[in-house]
Amino acid sequence: MVVGAFPIAKLLYLGVKQMGKPLANRIKAGAVRSEFFKTYICLPPAQFYHWIEMRTKMRIMGFRGSTIKPLNEDAAAELGAELLGEAIIFLIGGGCMVLEYSRQAANSRRKEDELTETIISLQTQLAELQLTTETLDARLREHNRLLLAIPAPSK
Repeated sequence: MVVGAFPIAKLLYLGVKQMGKPLANRIKAGAVRSEFFKTYICLPPAQFYHWIEMRTKMRIMGFRGSTIKPLNEDAAAELGAELLGEAIIFLIGGGCMVLEYSRQAANSRRKEDELTETIISLQTQLAELQLTTETLDARLREHNRLLLAIPAPSK
């Protein structure tokens, strides 16, 4: 009797997610050191995030026409690297969720196919049993007819 399969897929997903954080930290460190990465990958999203965040805060506080100063390069690089790291972790987690969903859907489809196969087999067996019952019923009626056709012995 099988108690349950070891959830190896879930363990692998957990391992991938746990490796995502150090990977994101390493990419963040590389992003801060590399001038190209910092200029073209980290700074634009960081400045855009800062602009959206400050604009939202200003509107909440009631300031409508205020101009927003961009972040200095070091702060923007740090914020951009942080956003990149969080995006990587989010993508790894989302990928794991998609893989788990597809695995569960495949298991569900397999179980439905097995159930459908079992139902079709049972329906086939039921049809065979009905045919056998009808055949036996016809033979029984024929035997009864033959028994009634035999003349009774006279005394």
